[in-house]
Amino acid sequence: MALSIKWRPSQFNLNWLKPPKPAAADGSMTLFEHLAELRYRLVICVIAILAASIICFVFNGWLFNLLTHPYYEAMELAKVTRPDIKNELVLSGATAPFTISLAIAGLAGLVVSSPVWLYQVWAFIVPGLLAKEKKWSLIVVGAAVPLFFLGISMAYVILPRAISILVTFTPAEAQLTNLQSLQDFLGFMVRLMVIFGLAFEVPLFIVMLNVVGVLPAKMISKYRSYIIFAMFVFAAIATPTPDAFTMLLLALPMTALVILSEVLAYALDRRKGRLNKDSDGVDHSVDDDAALQALEAEVDAELDGPDGDTKKK
Repeated sequence: MALSIKWRPSQFNLNWLKPPKPAAADGSMTLFEHLAELRYRLVICVIAILAASIICFVFNGWLFNLLTHPYYEAMELAKVTRPDIKNELVLSGATAPFTISLAIAGLAGLVVSSPVWLYQVWAFIVPGLLAKEKKWSLIVVGAAVPLFFLGISMAYVILPRAISILVTFTPAEAQLTNLQSLQDFLGFMVRLMVIFGLAFEVPLFIVMLNVVGVLPAKMISKYRSYIIFAMFVFAAIATPTPDAFTMLLLALPMTALVILSEVLAYALDRRKGRLNKDSDGVDHSVDDDAALQALEAEVDAELDGPDGDTKKK
């Protein structure tokens, strides 16, 4: 009995890398078109991150010096008040140098390629948005990236002082050597930078709540003192050192950004009021206190009888 196997040669093509077809005028797409576009966007994101990580791996030595510079600067600051302090930055494990190099290159590649993958995220969701929503989503993406990098830069600046203060708690009488693991130090550094970066996104979040009508400017002004107090409490919890200077370096910029977001909210509310008035010549913007008083008057009118007495059941 003869056994024959038919083999069909497969053709290699890159058609799956082609950009998806443009959506209809109303933004409607079928399920398979959504999946095809999602695959294309994910592939572009992965390629961009991998390419940026490979390039950053070439400059791994420079990145390593950039990330460890705050530690050595912190040691110089600590020795001003504690000349007896002994500190060393160490690696533990035979594979640690290679894994640390890969982690640094991957993190740097993610940051460097952020404009590409942020644009891909925006391009994936924009077909289903209205014209006004498209404009605001582009503004959010454009403003979120600089604010996040501003927060990261602020964390990088205050990191040496924060570490120097923490290191000075080493007991002077014990004659100890503070061995700082590089893995732990980089993890601490990344967490602090992410906290600062997200903290600088709070004003943008406030403005977007105002744009969608959830948080009017008058409410921001009413609760401004509570918001600023919350900023200081968050800064006190987020900063790793007990000194007030480090806390103020985070709290004061956040407070300034919150005040700026309040100014922008007032400008947006005035613009909404003008648009409502220009549409039919009548001002439709309603003050919250006046609306509440009008509602209370209507309730009183329903409860009062024709003779001014309250209705009884």
